[in-house]
Amino acid sequence: MIKSELEWMREEIRQLKEQISEYEHLIKDISAPIIPSVVPDTILVPITGRLSTDRFHIIVQKILDTVHTKQVGTVIIDFTAITEKEAGEIEVLGRNIEKLISSLGLMGVQVIFVGFSPSITRVLVKSKLTVLGELKTFLSFRSALQFLMKQKGLKFESII
Repeated sequence: MIKSELEWMREEIRQLKEQISEYEHLIKDISAPIIPSVVPDTILVPITGRLSTDRFHIIVQKILDTVHTKQVGTVIIDFTAITEKEAGEIEVLGRNIEKLISSLGLMGVQVIFVGFSPSITRVLVKSKLTVLGELKTFLSFRSALQFLMKQKGLKFESII
């Protein structure tokens, strides 16, 4: 009787571990959706939720993999939904942004950031990160798209 209970508990633990693994995989998949843009060879990556170093690393890896497989030339990273609280340690966020810019730069990819809130902007400026002068930033996704369309000689035409 004790042996069958033990076997049952082991099986339940195995199933729970499998379920946790599936949930972790799902979280990784939705942690940074990759959205194709109307501008050719451009993707949008909206960032939401708490930005731990591990989570940022997952997001960066997903972006790098997508850039490589889809031959993307520009990545727009949208921080509109990130508050100072969600950003965590701002110095860590700055270093992670620096690593992301360096990695994508080595691949020949232009990086554009949109949606930095005033509080995140103030903290980033106070942190005196070396990357600040290199950031290409816009207040909104729309203004970033307008910049890219102008840069690539594209015009939006209404069909109506």
